[in-house]
Amino acid sequence: MIRKLSAFLILAFIGWGYLQAQEAKTCFKNMPDSICPLLSAVNRADFIDFLESKMKAEVTNSFGGKSEMTELSPDYIHVKMTPQSSWQMKLLSINDSTKVICVVATVCAPACDSHVKFYTTDWKELVASSYLPALPVLDDFIAEAADTVDVYEYQDARRQADMLLMKADLSAKDATLAFTFTTTDYMGKEAAEKLAQDFGLIYDSQAPPRRRYVRQKTGRHRGRRRTSLRHDSLLQLP
Repeated sequence: MIRKLSAFLILAFIGWGYLQAQEAKTCFKNMPDSICPLLSAVNRADFIDFLESKMKAEVTNSFGGKSEMTELSPDYIHVKMTPQSSWQMKLLSINDSTKVICVVATVCAPACDSHVKFYTTDWKELVASSYLPALPVLDDFIAEAADTVDVYEYQDARRQADMLLMKADLSAKDATLAFTFTTTDYMGKEAAEKLAQDFGLIYDSQAPPRRRYVRQKTGRHRGRRRTSLRHDSLLQLP
């Protein structure tokens, strides 16, 4: 399993008629080009038409490359923008008359890093901290030093993780935003293996880059403390 930090979005369910009026596809088609310059208005409309016709939703984007919409539901969209990047949006209900849009843009080069933003349904940017009070920090992913770990080696291993990189994923099935620790993916193999050893991570050199490192489940094993596989907090939707 992948070490994740998850945040649950608190939603209020509303009537089906209103849902129809504010589906993700409508917001997506009306999105300004400035929000996602790689996709033109024609590209966005074609994505929807292709998927609704049960066809592969692949288009030639504004830079001449290929982009593909891989998932479309009334409240969720996932687009593979390039081989190294992805774009997700989730339509979130605050009450029976108001929704907000959560957008996650991710680039992998090769370590994945994501940016999370919130918008009104007419694409005016909102203050992210109103909905995501605090992003995860390094200590949310890395355990404190166990009694059996050399403190100097532990501190040296922490210094190796000098930049916090995280991949964020919106769930298509529920209102979950999951963060995956990816800092180790930009490090050299030797440093990554050392970090994994000192922090109780599992290193798999054969796995795809963004999924090389996972955390052990909560528990005790031979006197060593294990960190929680998931850490949950609530997003605050007014």
